[in-house]
Amino acid sequence: MESLNPQPVKFTWTLENFSRLNVRKLYSDEFTAGGCKWRLLVFPKGNNVDYVSIYLDVPDASTLPSGWRREAQFSLIMVNQNHQSSSTRKGSRHTFKAGEADWGFTSFKPLAELHTHINGFLVNDALIVEAEVDVLAVHPPVIVPEADRSPPDMEPLLEEVEKAKQYLKECLSDLFKLNMKDRLSAALLALSHAEVGLSSDQQRSIKAFQDNFDDFISDFLTFERDNAEFELQKLARDQEEELKKRMGEVKMRKEKLVSDWEILMTESEEAKSNYVTQEKKLEVVEEKKRIAKERMSRSTTAWSSLKLQFV
Repeated sequence: MESLNPQPVKFTWTLENFSRLNVRKLYSDEFTAGGCKWRLLVFPKGNNVDYVSIYLDVPDASTLPSGWRREAQFSLIMVNQNHQSSSTRKGSRHTFKAGEADWGFTSFKPLAELHTHINGFLVNDALIVEAEVDVLAVHPPVIVPEADRSPPDMEPLLEEVEKAKQYLKECLSDLFKLNMKDRLSAALLALSHAEVGLSSDQQRSIKAFQDNFDDFISDFLTFERDNAEFELQKLARDQEEELKKRMGEVKMRKEKLVSDWEILMTESEEAKSNYVTQEKKLEVVEEKKRIAKERMSRSTTAWSSLKLQFV
């Protein structure tokens, strides 16, 4: 495949006070190869390993169109400052794309070997890292947007700086939303090249935020995904609690119905027993009435017979 560069682009990065760096990772300034922006990413204390970790990174990955990719052949070099020929070089070929915007070597150089000064990699507490990048293919082809047709390092107009500052303030006045990403990235890019209109503290803050913009977006997307999962789990838990509550209420109503039914059955049995008792009493009373009627009839007959004898 034909290279997009007449020759590989070389970039050198000197990390001063390396042993005193107290950050997990560090980005270099951006450089251009094959019409694309690149930068180096270093983990001074290792990316979860006891090695210095070094990667080639696409700094503007979050602003590139869907489906973008960049194929590059590259070498990363840790310079031996005592003997150039003893420098550590590692090379790779990779297609950079969304989700794989950086590529390199997690185990580049053992920390113990690096910090042994006699080895020549740390001189006056400075580490020199180089990159040689040969871009083989870019999709979509590099197109300079209308707003960015001036040379990338040209200082923006004061009007552009003020407009970028205004949009940045609008973003910061509210919670971050993903639809802000592209305009926010453009504002950061404009402000990062501004020489006027910003205090030194503001310039440092802009650069620090821009250097970690991809990680910020990635962390935000992770939070959104995890938060959505949490909300779904919370909703499922709330629904489960509501179902348990309703089942408890149904159970209580069922128990009350069963209790009422048992009371009703008891009362029914008592009524039935009382009815049988009353039936027996009625039979006794009717029997007494019958006997009384018979006696009355005999008495009436005797009375009539006596009356016939004397009247």
